[in-house]
Amino acid sequence: MNITGNTIFIPGATSGIGLALALRLQAAGNTVVIGGRRTDVLERLAAEHGLASVSIDTTDPASVLAARDQVLAQHPDLNVLVAMAGVMNAEDVRGGTFLAEAERIVDTNINGPLRLIAAFIDHLQTRPHATLMTVSSGLAHTPLAYTPTYNGTKAFIHRYSESVRLQLAGTSVQVIELVPPAVQTELMAGNSANAHFMPLDAFADEVMGLLESQPDAREILVDTVKFLRFAEVEGRYPAAVAALNSAA
Repeated sequence: MNITGNTIFIPGATSGIGLALALRLQAAGNTVVIGGRRTDVLERLAAEHGLASVSIDTTDPASVLAARDQVLAQHPDLNVLVAMAGVMNAEDVRGGTFLAEAERIVDTNINGPLRLIAAFIDHLQTRPHATLMTVSSGLAHTPLAYTPTYNGTKAFIHRYSESVRLQLAGTSVQVIELVPPAVQTELMAGNSANAHFMPLDAFADEVMGLLESQPDAREILVDTVKFLRFAEVEGRYPAAVAALNSAA
């Protein structure tokens, strides 16, 4: 992925990692379209930063298709999709009451990116240099006990990204998987103030540096996430799981 000269759509970019990357990508010389459900926030961010915006709810198939049509009508040179949307909540599977929340997480974290990819993949393949960026998590590789469905959805995104990359080999579409560690955002309430998590600005800056220095990257891995990402392959999985959950 070239770091500049792209037209990029980032659903789920009204806050947190999505917004931080949107602003940095815009500053690097890209046209950035942000998406989200909160139209008031979209309008404010568009006014403050000059970002293009579109209303989208990735849990609603019709909304995804309507957003696709609007984005491509206004930005026919779109060549980068960042499948960003995600939710994370604690669950206790020792009682049957967890199911409704688990299904909501699956619909957002798995079905949402699937809907986005299905909506945009035909167009991306018409662009000479295109990128599909997925967003998984270090927890796809080393699980946190109290977020089992979140962990599982991000493990799906990791393996799905690997599989889609194989299918798209030989096309113009590069597949990049962004693998965040615990970052100071409100993905879960209060985590933006957690001193043990990576500061958002530091994460976004490191991601931009990696995108620039590794244009052919398959995964974007900041140093902090490597403890989780490589725990199993490096033979330290039990210790990593114990350390992660002890800290949590």
